[in-house]
Amino acid sequence: MFSILSGIDFSPLWISLRAATLATFVTFFSGLAAASFVSAYRGKFKGVIDGLLTLPLVLPPTVVGFLLLLVLGKNGPLGKLLLAIGTTVIFSWPATVIAASVVAFPLMYRTVRSAFEQIDPTIIYAARTLGVSEWKIFWKITIPLAWPGVAAGTVLAFARALGDFGATLMVGGNIPGETLTIPAAIFFAADGGDMEKALLWVILIFIISLIVMTLMNYWSDYQRKTIVAGGRE
Repeated sequence: MFSILSGIDFSPLWISLRAATLATFVTFFSGLAAASFVSAYRGKFKGVIDGLLTLPLVLPPTVVGFLLLLVLGKNGPLGKLLLAIGTTVIFSWPATVIAASVVAFPLMYRTVRSAFEQIDPTIIYAARTLGVSEWKIFWKITIPLAWPGVAAGTVLAFARALGDFGATLMVGGNIPGETLTIPAAIFFAADGGDMEKALLWVILIFIISLIVMTLMNYWSDYQRKTIVAGGRE
């Protein structure tokens, strides 16, 4: 199997890593904003809003990709706007980032929202009583207290973005050297009968995902030990 290493095109690896990293950056801030809003919202539409934000997690990836095509395609609202300024994102590298961001967002949002809702509200109320601005409360109090959940959501979002296939393929296509990610490379290698290449990509993405999740577990254990040690002091 390893005899093919010298002739293999590793561009799917770099495309996947770049897309997953940028998608994680996007979902980090959008997930924080959405989780903060929904956790503080007390209106009657909270369940609907939460359902809509979580929907990409339960929908088949191909359905998510199809909906993105409707929005970003040449006949879609955003697609028409992009065409008006002389550009498009369908079947381009930015499309892989958008698709990865959409499918990874719910994991970031749900994990962070859960972490936010576990914070003792009296701490927030006390800070407001002391005149601390909402911006400082969020970044200096809320984020540090919820940081284990924020970090876990970030890692899960990266892993999900790295492994997406259906949505990414539908809006990004499988252009070698531009939009062909590792999951797509696995599918087309297997479909073409090149099982050695497919297995190589499977092993590679397996190792990357395992390293990411293992580091998250070790880091979470370290955080718990630090919190316990701090509490004893």
